Amino acid sequence: MSDETPTSVPPEPLTFSESELFIDCYRLMKRIRMVEERLSALFADGAIPGFIHLSIGQESVPVGVSRHLTNSDTIAITHRGHGQALAKGMDLTPFFAEMMGKQDGICKGRGGSMHIADSSIGMLGANGIVGGGLSIATGSALAHKLDGANHIAVAYFGDGALAEGIFHECLNLSALWSLPCLFVCENNGWGEFSKTDQQFRGNLKKLAKAFGVSYQFVDGIDVGAVTDASESIILAMRKKPHPYVLECKVERFHGHFEGDPQKYREESDLATLEERDPIIYLREKLIRAGIAPAILEDIESRLAQEIEQAVASALAGPNPEFTTAKSEVYAHE
Repeated sequence: MSDETPTSVPPEPLTFSESELFIDCYRLMKRIRMVEERLSALFADGAIPGFIHLSIGQESVPVGVSRHLTNSDTIAITHRGHGQALAKGMDLTPFFAEMMGKQDGICKGRGGSMHIADSSIGMLGANGIVGGGLSIATGSALAHKLDGANHIAVAYFGDGALAEGIFHECLNLSALWSLPCLFVCENNGWGEFSKTDQQFRGNLKKLAKAFGVSYQFVDGIDVGAVTDASESIILAMRKKPHPYVLECKVERFHGHFEGDPQKYREESDLATLEERDPIIYLREKLIRAGIAPAILEDIESRLAQEIEQAVASALAGPNPEFTTAKSEVYAHE
């Protein structure tokens, strides 16, 4: 998969500006984690229809990337894309309402978990098709280049999409036309129920090189590394449009879908996941740097209140009426 080997570097002392940056990253990562933990409970209670796929363990990637994006920059996200949507700025109340299929949802309850979208913040939508967002982001990158406004598109995808032909096609077109498309691979080592190396025999770094596309690897346990890499990459892409591949090694804590017992994974693998938790890593880094635990606990308390208010509002919201739910779905002559 990659020539790189992730390493866990012990946290070092932080400057004041670094402390501000990492506290903000902690807030955003913890927000995503707590939202998804709440979604897991709601799903178990039957409040969310269909399937949901959680990104617990992968929060550092969208947080690190989105720090350098504006609402005019666009992203296409995956079926495991709650964190990607929230990091881009999606509001919690309509987000939860959409998960529940409510009329007040961001897509009026029609999209749900795997098809949520919000064009007002440049979020072009989640996609239930593996790799389905790659071509959407590539097309958006072409539009950005034609507009000449120095905006970029981000295509989030998992390593399970590496064998999809659409990925190779998008890399090719982006290279041919010098499109400002950032391909962000959240490499969690799994494609559904199988290890990725059992499904894809290639190497992402070498694949990018074959198309003449720049590549960088970062260990997603460290949101600072993701943030720094994203900043330099995106700045260069704005100055001169070109594609880029950013591969981030992360861990998938939950199953492929919520309720997946993960019997295909070794117990020893599951037992050591906490050692690769980017939130625990960042929390320890902040505390070692002198940040009082009470500050982080206050952040968590405020987040809990925000989330519960959003959930209560969503639960109390109306269900769609059939006459309105079917509108904007079928074309009329």
